[in-house]
Amino acid sequence: MTVKKAVVIGAGVMGAGIAAQLANAGIEVDLLDILPRDYKKGDDRDAIAKKAIDRLLKDKPAALMHKKNARLITPGNTEDHMDRLNDADIIIEAVIENPKIKSDLFKKIDANRKKGSMVGSNTSTIPLKTLADGQSDQMKKDLVITHFFNPPRYMPLLEMVSSKHNDPKRVAELAEFMDRTLGKTVIHCKDTPGFIANRVGTYWLTAAMTEAMKLKLTPEEADAIGGKPMGIPKTGVFGLVDLVGLDLMPHISESLLDKVPEDDDYRNVHSDPELVKKMIEDGYTGRKGKGGFYRMNKEGGKKQLEVIDLYADEITYSPVKEPKMESFKRAKKGGLKELISHDDTEGQYAWNVLKKTLTYAAEMVPQIHDDITAIDDAMKLGYNWKAGPFEMIDKIGVDHFIKRLEDEGIEIPAMLETARGKKFYKVENGELHYLKTDGTYKKVERPDGVLLLSDIKRGSKPVASNPCAKLWDIGDGVLCLEFTSPSNSLDPLVLRMMNKARKMISKGKKGYRALVIHNESTHFSVGANIKLAEIAGKYKQHWMVDKLVKYGQDTYTKLKYAPFPVVSAPSGMALGGGCEILLHSDAVQAHAESYIGLVEMGVGIIPGWGGCVEMIGRATESDKVKGGPMPPIAQTFETIAMAKVATSANEAKDLMYLRKSD
Repeated sequence: MTVKKAVVIGAGVMGAGIAAQLANAGIEVDLLDILPRDYKKGDDRDAIAKKAIDRLLKDKPAALMHKKNARLITPGNTEDHMDRLNDADIIIEAVIENPKIKSDLFKKIDANRKKGSMVGSNTSTIPLKTLADGQSDQMKKDLVITHFFNPPRYMPLLEMVSSKHNDPKRVAELAEFMDRTLGKTVIHCKDTPGFIANRVGTYWLTAAMTEAMKLKLTPEEADAIGGKPMGIPKTGVFGLVDLVGLDLMPHISESLLDKVPEDDDYRNVHSDPELVKKMIEDGYTGRKGKGGFYRMNKEGGKKQLEVIDLYADEITYSPVKEPKMESFKRAKKGGLKELISHDDTEGQYAWNVLKKTLTYAAEMVPQIHDDITAIDDAMKLGYNWKAGPFEMIDKIGVDHFIKRLEDEGIEIPAMLETARGKKFYKVENGELHYLKTDGTYKKVERPDGVLLLSDIKRGSKPVASNPCAKLWDIGDGVLCLEFTSPSNSLDPLVLRMMNKARKMISKGKKGYRALVIHNESTHFSVGANIKLAEIAGKYKQHWMVDKLVKYGQDTYTKLKYAPFPVVSAPSGMALGGGCEILLHSDAVQAHAESYIGLVEMGVGIIPGWGGCVEMIGRATESDKVKGGPMPPIAQTFETIAMAKVATSANEAKDLMYLRKSD
């Protein structure tokens, strides 16, 4: 599917964010909204969309990968500019979650769009059947649900719902566009309430908040137990609700309660605390309001993070106290099984939340999806869980989990019964398989063009390894260098493995002819392990520092001039020595969310492994830097002295950490 132009209708947080991501992909997009409610003759009719674009330029974290991308977004309104739909290839609706408003808008869209354009609804709760009711036959053929997660730039999940009216080929083309162009992982969902992530996620949030109040836990205590120890982002539950917005939760809950089956357990865990109602009424709607369960008090010129008293009659805040919890130590030592194995308050809370959430997820198969992988992936991609529900049950132990449920008289869901005596995932002949509803296993298939290092590692042994780095044969005569040190920091052992890879490929050993430098960690590399230099300096062993600097320089230089291609594939942070690896590579295939920079000046040193030379070379060759030999030196000095970090791969090209060809 070729998309040259898009239209987004609805310039709220989600609509503007979707428009920004389209612009990030280099697509021209019109952002339309209604006229301002207090519009008077002579006022700016496009004010809502214009204000949304202004917000995009100020957003932190940034919605735009480069501020210049805002030029691709044209503001407008739905009264004057519906004619702009007639040359749009895709139209995405992101207005209020109201079926009547959406239905009327779809009819207006249908009357103005060109033949063959696809229409996506960014709804989080309304079924496609409801949206399609009353629409023309052609609209039914072109209408799908495209549910982005907030913020659209950073959250990789996109839930897509199609119907019998849609052409499967066109749906597949749209999914490919969302994947390859917008960077989304598309999960095809059934047309059920809340689809996948919000169905399970809302249940989890509700159950976790309810259980916390039953046990009289404070928000910071609940979040300390139900955050990192469970593999949930550090926001935990109450912090996440603040981020999402307390005022959105009642709408999602109301929609689910209206549509889920009568026997759905969401009806049992759902509660409507008076405190939360009062918070919303008084404007305490989370981070976008005056605060939520947490707030930042800036009185007296000082910032103080405060937390609400869940058990007071009135809205009362007090300074956050760091809770002394054993949960993190338990989870680190023995995983989820250890976390839930204690009878104290922490253990009770962890078990109560997990038993409900994981059992509910099992009940959802095959109701919301036939495959457990879709539910696991949706929770990892849409809610940032480190492991999905079925992966969590495997970590606890399927039979152990079932026994605990039976001991408490809890009915065992069919999918969990199917897994009795087994695991939800197993490795067979080096390949990952998942359990199906009929009790058989099926290989986990990757999309065309996708190669995961984790799959390679699952089915083979490293060609070479040491405590800080490994070499993997990824096929076609290519070796992959993976960093395994803490935070992927660079030290002599990593440098040694670089040299080993270079020698093996240079000699043509086993037909090796190229090197990829890549890992699947959160960050590519945070740079050199400067603690080694600090220790050497402390004991006045300066020769060790000199040796480390020279070893790194020699290694990187030999890598640059190696007689074979070296390709780096970073994502996340590539700082200091990690950035210098990119500067010495023949080519870089960077994830859009790569944060690249020479940050050494932040700790009082200068780049020591060739970064200065490479940056001056790029500045000298650049057609952006003109006026003789001094401007390139001045620009490089400024970039390094200010420790500038690109906040996207797009920005990294401006700073010359990446070349045009990267």
